[in-house]
Amino acid sequence: MQLYLGKRDYEGFLCSLLLPAESRTSAFALRAFNVELAQIKDSVTQKTTGLMRMQFWRDAVEGIYGDNPPHQPVATELWKAVKRHNLTKMWFMKIIDEREKNLDDRAYRNIQELETYAENTQSALLYLILETLGVRDIHADHAASHIGKAQGIVTCLRATPYHCTRRKVFLPMDICMLARSFSKKVPVKAYPAFFCTVALDDYLYNMRKVDFNIFHPSLQKKSTLLPLHLYIRSWKKTY
Repeated sequence: MQLYLGKRDYEGFLCSLLLPAESRTSAFALRAFNVELAQIKDSVTQKTTGLMRMQFWRDAVEGIYGDNPPHQPVATELWKAVKRHNLTKMWFMKIIDEREKNLDDRAYRNIQELETYAENTQSALLYLILETLGVRDIHADHAASHIGKAQGIVTCLRATPYHCTRRKVFLPMDICMLARSFSKKVPVKAYPAFFCTVALDDYLYNMRKVDFNIFHPSLQKKSTLLPLHLYIRSWKKTY
């Protein structure tokens, strides 16, 4: 599972390594689930096939909560995570439903539409990770909502060269700032769930260096300093 995630979601893999041991394996499973869904859109040529794969995961989640998971590696690990942490089924379904809507492969009509997509995918994933940490706190959820939205928007920007689209998305920097304004109220126990902000900072910093040219080749490379930056943020206990 770790090898799979390291190849498919390097940043998510690094962030998961910093979680407490009792949450780490479950976070790997959650992020692998997210990868499985995210890659459906780019791996199918017919929407019907994509819908079938989404239905597989919808049925898989139903099976997991009925103690009858399908014989699939990620589903098996998800079942263990659900049993271990009593994870909320609703967040899994929101992720599946939103990814399914996105199979239409059309540009976001406005920033609110992109935020909704990010809330129901990236933020929902963070809510589940918070649950693996035993955190059920309104301030942590509020921070997760904004961080997930920021992550979704940055992901959209980073994917633009790959998808060769011509849509324009204006990054609302206030979302990134607002998420951090909650840090005094967010329980310290929740901080590890939000270390993904380090990767966001790293990308935005590098984007500013190339004058916001999202097509610049340097932005497509892995950050060699990201592991160090993550370690420092973990050591300082900040996000």
